[in-house]
Amino acid sequence: MPLNNVKTYLKEGLINKSLKVMFLRAAGILFFFSLSLFLTNFFDANVVGQYDFARSWLLILGGLCMLGTNQAVIYYSGVLISKDSLGSLKRIYLKMLVIVFGAAAAFLLLYVLIPTSFIDDYFNKEGASELILKTMVSLAAFALTMLNIDTLRAQRLALVSELYRNLFRYLPFFLGAILIFYSDKAHLLVETYLAGFVVLALISTIQVFRVFQTANEPDHGIQYKYSSILKVSYPMALSAVSFFLMQSVDIILLGKFEEFEIVAYYGVAVKLATTGTLAILSVNVILAPKIAELFESQKFNELSLTLRRGTRLMVLISLPVLMALAIFSPFVLGLFGTDYTLATDALRILLLGQLINALCGTVGIYMNMTGKQRKLNVILVIGLIINIVLNYIFIPKYGMVGAASATAISMVIWKVIAVMYNYSKDKVITFVR
Repeated sequence: MPLNNVKTYLKEGLINKSLKVMFLRAAGILFFFSLSLFLTNFFDANVVGQYDFARSWLLILGGLCMLGTNQAVIYYSGVLISKDSLGSLKRIYLKMLVIVFGAAAAFLLLYVLIPTSFIDDYFNKEGASELILKTMVSLAAFALTMLNIDTLRAQRLALVSELYRNLFRYLPFFLGAILIFYSDKAHLLVETYLAGFVVLALISTIQVFRVFQTANEPDHGIQYKYSSILKVSYPMALSAVSFFLMQSVDIILLGKFEEFEIVAYYGVAVKLATTGTLAILSVNVILAPKIAELFESQKFNELSLTLRRGTRLMVLISLPVLMALAIFSPFVLGLFGTDYTLATDALRILLLGQLINALCGTVGIYMNMTGKQRKLNVILVIGLIINIVLNYIFIPKYGMVGAASATAISMVIWKVIAVMYNYSKDKVITFVR
């Protein structure tokens, strides 16, 4: 490709914005792995395993607590932009705050009704119930932080949103981990991680309201009832929770059948494998509101072109990263500690799954932004059921390799089903071509 064509390609709106977002995500990944290296090399594997266990629960329960509001706020921004009334977003956001805090209170009440002995017996570990309780207490802060991050993105501040998502999100925990290590209080790692979201919730909420106050966006008084918001967000919540479960159920069930040390080893493999989604997530950040806007405006040719460019960019960036990690898996895992190389085979299986994920393109975001949330829910639930069943079958026999296989197989199945559905329904091709 001639140099001028390359420059033109890189300056194109979608490509340029996606690359900027990807740069921030890459910086976030480097920061996150610096944190992980510090934890695995200076904290006991049992404590790190407890942190991964609590983190997985926070992703699942936090996804439930958000009730899809973080995805819905992106959807509404695209709709309001098409109606030239983005200023109406503040009223939607305020109602979403009520939804999130109400859900957090309901989950905490539900936990109180469950005997702690039942939880400890199920996971066959003393203290499992205490870890989950601490996660429950921090749900509101986590959900509010994630809603704020996507609200900033909905307000056309994608780069600011990514700074929170990829850098600021880990900074309080990193600083706190250093503090407790040098204070000989390493046992407080989980508490430090969860407390970080309280700090982030406060700071990000202040920024969101400042943006609403200073933004000069048109407002034609468009309003939505709570029922209307939930009608859009609830299906998205089911999709998000199903997705988070497929990402976390392997770690949770590994915690049931194996010791926390094994959970720590496998947790690092999972984190490394997610670097393969860097391009996918970066492009999705830019694509999501654009898909909603183009679909709402019925600009289907432009929508098809946007999807094709986005998918190609995903694959172009993901492929070399995934290949490098697969080839140098033992070396990369060894950086976290000698014992972590035990997860080499598991990592390679996860990377293969991520490769097929990239080839399928932005299928989930497309369905969420074009009114197909319920169909996506059905597909994700199918994938989730397969995931849980396979984890229960594979983990007792094969440990980490079994967990990785269950996760990769279930992800490939739901992605392929979604791609086929979108093509049959809209004649839209999301996979690479």
